[in-house]
Amino acid sequence: MRILNLGSLNYDKVYHVEHFARAGETILAGEHAVFLGGKGLNQSVALARAGAEVYHAGAVGSDGGPLREQLEAAGADTRYLLQLDTASGHAVIQLAAGQNCIIVCGGANRQLTDPYIDGVLDAFGPGDLLLVQNETACVAHAMRAAKARGMQVAFNASPITDELFGYPLELADYFLINEIEGMALAGTEEKDFGAILDRLAARYKAAIILTVGAAGAYYRRGAETCHAGIFEVPVVDTTAAGDTFCGFFLAAVARGLAPADALKLASGASSLAVSREGAANSIPTWEEVQKFLAT
Repeated sequence: MRILNLGSLNYDKVYHVEHFARAGETILAGEHAVFLGGKGLNQSVALARAGAEVYHAGAVGSDGGPLREQLEAAGADTRYLLQLDTASGHAVIQLAAGQNCIIVCGGANRQLTDPYIDGVLDAFGPGDLLLVQNETACVAHAMRAAKARGMQVAFNASPITDELFGYPLELADYFLINEIEGMALAGTEEKDFGAILDRLAARYKAAIILTVGAAGAYYRRGAETCHAGIFEVPVVDTTAAGDTFCGFFLAAVARGLAPADALKLASGASSLAVSREGAANSIPTWEEVQKFLAT
């Protein structure tokens, strides 16, 4: 299975703070660092480090050289990556007590066009998979165009916006979501994971992969359900945890692993990621995850 990731690429500007800034409040940051990230870049790096054959489509600005280099260093194919005469996307991330609060500015990620998407997808077909998130332009068109070519579609429903509910979600084969995104899609404010899975499984034919923080992760497709717990590690930075999970889960699916085994592998990978600071640079390799699980 070839995986085409239509994904965002951002510079992550990270600030360590005692607490998240409240409305009208000015706070001081203890430390500041800039990392390479974006949900798309993180997920492509995770896929590549997990051994998947991944191609990254998307756009960077004139400042995007390091973002392209990060993808290529991880092993992702960048032949379809555009460079536009604008600024790359970026995110402002507050870190407090191991948790994060993120603001994303789309930049070049939001300037993709339908003709560009069609040109990329013409190189793919049955047996391949398209991965999309809600951080680029043309997501709905890409989903429809991919299905028209016989591809599978994996959808990572982040961030939650009104735009997301206009997407053809019924076309997705895999939903990779966290508990907040799951609650929004299920139309509930209750953190009842079983009820969330029931509602989403009744509404969509997709396999639902729901990550729920300290409670682990769930898989549901039809009547099939499985669960994986978390691994206890010192939490340093949760920024790329979900993206690492997503990439390793899909890489495991591409290898033919059963859902329960894919969940365990992805949980191990995300546990390693949160024990390190940063986004893409915190994502482990397949070999590191295997060694971690063995010990």
